[in-house]
Amino acid sequence: MKQKIVIKACMPCDGCRAKALGVAAKADGVISMAITGDDRDRLEVVGVGVDVTCLVVCLRKKVRFADVLQVEEVKEEKKPEEKKPEEKTPEPCCPCPPPPPYCYYPPPPMIVCDDPTPACSIM
Repeated sequence: MKQKIVIKACMPCDGCRAKALGVAAKADGVISMAITGDDRDRLEVVGVGVDVTCLVVCLRKKVRFADVLQVEEVKEEKKPEEKKPEEKTPEPCCPCPPPPPYCYYPPPPMIVCDDPTPACSIM
């Protein structure tokens, strides 16, 4: 289940914001994070199975003040399936000629030589 967590934290400078983003990035299950709000004092974290309590405790150690404002489930929007154009195979410009007929050539005849002289001279 994907959830969106909005945390208000004390982030008056860019250094504090960088620390807060670093803490959020190290948390397990975080998919995305962003600094929002008019005063840039809110941290939005989107993730799966994020431990909110652990995240807030770690933020309090780094930036001194952090409080959970909102935790909500993010419903994924189903995108309409895009139909891909079917790939057409190119048609040949002219019909292909038939393959040549298979020719079977008989094996050459066996030649039997009857040699009257033996190869062994001992006998």
